[in-house]
Amino acid sequence: MNARADWAGPANVPKSELNRRVEQLQERLQAAQVEAALLQDFVDLYYFTGTAQQGVALVAGSATAADQGLPPPLLLVRRSFSRAQAESGWEQIEPLPSLRQLPQRLQAWYGRLPRRLGLEWDVLPVAQYRFFQELLPGVEWVDVSPLIRALRAVKSPWELERMAGAAQVAAAMFAAARAAAKPGVREIELAAEIEAAGRRAGHPGLVRMRAFNQAMLYGHVLSGPSGGVPSCVDSPTGGPGLTPVFPQGAGWRRLQPDEAVLVDLVGGSEGYLVDQTRMIVLGRLPDPLAQAESLARAILASLEERLRPGMTAAQVYGLAREMAEASGLLPYFMGYGDSQARFVGHGIGLELDEFPPLAARVEIPLQVGMTLAIEPKFVFPGLGAVGIENTYVLTEAGLQRLN
Repeated sequence: MNARADWAGPANVPKSELNRRVEQLQERLQAAQVEAALLQDFVDLYYFTGTAQQGVALVAGSATAADQGLPPPLLLVRRSFSRAQAESGWEQIEPLPSLRQLPQRLQAWYGRLPRRLGLEWDVLPVAQYRFFQELLPGVEWVDVSPLIRALRAVKSPWELERMAGAAQVAAAMFAAARAAAKPGVREIELAAEIEAAGRRAGHPGLVRMRAFNQAMLYGHVLSGPSGGVPSCVDSPTGGPGLTPVFPQGAGWRRLQPDEAVLVDLVGGSEGYLVDQTRMIVLGRLPDPLAQAESLARAILASLEERLRPGMTAAQVYGLAREMAEASGLLPYFMGYGDSQARFVGHGIGLELDEFPPLAARVEIPLQVGMTLAIEPKFVFPGLGAVGIENTYVLTEAGLQRLN
């Protein structure tokens, strides 16, 4: 039985939800002929166990030789064991003082050392991988991250409730943006008002991204020429930021009349995210920004009408790109020059960059239950950026907006 927690927080992930996720992972491991998965990523740990405490989760993909049955999933916790007990719905939770005990614990759990073990290669440091190789010689290591990311792409009703909560947080943030945006206000001051409203509404303050060397705070608040400043972040917009060590987002520039103020925010609640973009104009938006902003809305409306289960991610991107090309604005679509992004949206959930990316050459079929942030944007160097973004869940009938 789980220990009682002496702290207040959101409700634990229901056991039925965790059981369903583990069973789906086991099915995928069996199909890939992987005997067991060894999970360490904080987000994956939370998704499958209900806690993000530091440790290792073991999920079997094939039966043991002893009884031909799957051993129950086992959570080995390095820190904090008491909190993992309070938060996780798993029955088997044990302390793990040192990772060097892993061979013995694996053998006791599985009946022998598994020959094929899965790891999250997309996020596992090379040093940690080599440590496992030395610790468990003779094991064949395989990448299970694509299996996990495909599973996580389809959301349950429980997850959609969390994302609806994130949308409410985003609504509070945009209300603060409208109230605080005035000529002469600095971008960073506007961002601070937005972020404070988000925290008051329950935003955890962290936007997780899975891709290597990618990071995000609450989003981008960019006025006028700031919207055209490129950056390393995998996004159509970058912005100057406050320092070259984190070169994105709001800077010190003051808002001016008759220019675009792009507000691209990530709402968060109970770990889940929604992505949303709106424009603020203190006066009148000049051409060509007005033309591009109208086109962004038209692209989004077209995708809302046409997107259906079974379409591929690449087809969605292709439809948006065709509309941008027909208008003559393709050079500015989703960025400019060498910073032009080759996508029009992305999956979203516990992380900002979940499967599937709505990108060229991504032939992933879209499924009912996938949550997608669709963000047609146009970037004009020296002038600014315009666009719109909503987060949706895909249903049999098409897209249903969450924000």
